[in-house]
Amino acid sequence: MEENGEAGHCLLQAKPVVQKMERNDAGVAESVKKYVRKLFSINTLKKRLPILEWGPNYNLECLEGDVLAGFTVGLTVIPQGIAYALVAGLEPNYGLYSAFMGCFVYLVFGSCKDITIGPTAIMAIMTHEYSGHGGADFAVLLSFLSGIIILAAGICNLGFLITFISKPVISGFTSAAAITIASTQLKGLLGLKFSSEGLIDTFRKLIENIYDFRWPDFVLGMSCTVILLLLRKMKEFRFLKPNSGDATSTRALKKVGFLISVGRNAIVVVFAAILAFLLDGDQPFLITGEVKAGLPSFELPPFSTVVNNVTYSFGDMLSDLGAGVPIIPLISILESIAIASAFAGSKTIDATQEMLALGFCNLAGSFVQSMPVTGSFSRTAVNATSGVKTPAGGIVTGVLVILALAVLTPYFKYIPKATLSAVIICAVIFMVEYEIVIPLWRIRKLDQLPLWGTFVVCLFWKLEYGILVGVVINICVLLYGIAKTKLDVSTVMKQDGEDVAYILVEPHDGLFFPSVDHVRAQVSKVGCGMAQSRIPVVIDCSHFTGVDYTAAKGVKGLCTEFEKRQQTLIFINVEPSLETSLTYLYDKIRITSTDQLYNELKAMSPIEELTGSPASLHNDIPNNDRNDPEARNPLLGANSSDPKPVIQKCNP
Repeated sequence: MEENGEAGHCLLQAKPVVQKMERNDAGVAESVKKYVRKLFSINTLKKRLPILEWGPNYNLECLEGDVLAGFTVGLTVIPQGIAYALVAGLEPNYGLYSAFMGCFVYLVFGSCKDITIGPTAIMAIMTHEYSGHGGADFAVLLSFLSGIIILAAGICNLGFLITFISKPVISGFTSAAAITIASTQLKGLLGLKFSSEGLIDTFRKLIENIYDFRWPDFVLGMSCTVILLLLRKMKEFRFLKPNSGDATSTRALKKVGFLISVGRNAIVVVFAAILAFLLDGDQPFLITGEVKAGLPSFELPPFSTVVNNVTYSFGDMLSDLGAGVPIIPLISILESIAIASAFAGSKTIDATQEMLALGFCNLAGSFVQSMPVTGSFSRTAVNATSGVKTPAGGIVTGVLVILALAVLTPYFKYIPKATLSAVIICAVIFMVEYEIVIPLWRIRKLDQLPLWGTFVVCLFWKLEYGILVGVVINICVLLYGIAKTKLDVSTVMKQDGEDVAYILVEPHDGLFFPSVDHVRAQVSKVGCGMAQSRIPVVIDCSHFTGVDYTAAKGVKGLCTEFEKRQQTLIFINVEPSLETSLTYLYDKIRITSTDQLYNELKAMSPIEELTGSPASLHNDIPNNDRNDPEARNPLLGANSSDPKPVIQKCNP
């Protein structure tokens, strides 16, 4: 009978547990259903395929703006693509292979109308660093792997990781990369032939080979540079700015002037190529040479290759690419998100969607022999200035590049290398962000550390190491600020014998492991010094958003220390979740509300009064004066008939 009774009792206990498990399973199933419904909803589809959002509203006005902008960007990307391919150590045609697929893919997945995806100076020099010695197959595989990694990061919503790379780090990296790229083009400007790695090696070999200087290339290169800079400035001239009262002919002339300004790269390259063609009998310039004609074949990226009669398997290629596999996608995301943010205006950027779009651009590009691509700041600026309305402007740009590959390729061989060097130099010199130095100094001097740390390491060592150094410096600066959190210390005194005197301590930041030792040391110093080991100390936790294990152990040690010398330590303005964490390790901790603090302190006996001047007792306690300490004092207003407390602050 007892056994049956025990069994029945167990069944009665088990039944509620089973019911609870069933309820939990039902809750999980319902959550999954909601997630799936949301995932395949119309709103999600429009969010992930932005073309469905703007496509139905497309009209003739949008078409006019997109055609003009797409044509203008096409005139810019063709000479830039050829030049950037040479920077990457590839044949010129690979720059054009990289310039059209991103235009078509971003049309479907892109969320920012201004961005143009294609080859950039930074991507080119990074590609050269990791795949230059292996040839085009390594660059194409790098594009494929970059696409996979960026897509995976977008699917996993890892866009928040970009926030760990601050603006000073990005500025330092961009400026160093621009100077490095410009330095590599000096040999083309001077008509020299040599290979180099890094800024110092480039200048060393420049000096060694200076006697091979070719004056025709130098004159042509400098002339192209001056013309490019003048044409760049031309669109800012007042007489070219459109006015509402302009006649049709005047408006047309101003539009032509604007097109000449933004299409300056193509114009200069065409005229230089014509000059080289006319002088081909006794060619005075170093020219690009033969360029492979026709469109690229659509095929799988190379997962093995042969270089100098040595066969590289997929594993060998991965090993050779090394750190470039994670670094190239990171730089690509950084550059594209930064550009999207700069041109978004008041619109919020969906970093996840931009990562998905960029991932698909690199992935699709690898099937047409593209090197890694990202958003181009210079071409995006041209796109925006030209009045683009939607991402459909990329169709015109892509078609223009395809036509150039199909028809104009035989004539590209006459393009002088000095002209391409001038195009690159004039594009990258404006990427040097020198204007950020003074604002950083005035706003927060510590931000100079990640800026110059990144800049110096990128310039004289390697670009990817510069970013890592900048991020580490940033984290160290951030942790230092957390570890040395500031505390406001105020003394509150009442004159009659029945009222309470106490010390109010208010840390400015949260309580986590980097700062717990500093906060504990300062509170202990206040307790033994200003509070004379007798007067209660009140800690205002209004700025505490959470606590970790190390900090909770530190609070327990602080409470134990006060308890040993029989001194009161009270915590106020404690959030419920924070209270749960603190009381778990030490249940004797005294936590009260602001309303109850007055009564709790008044009930204590004997009541001690502060003697001497707190400011003179402990001048080494850090303090930032509050604007109105009386308004923030929890005792004020507790009893209108009580004498007004006298508040003194400890000033360092």
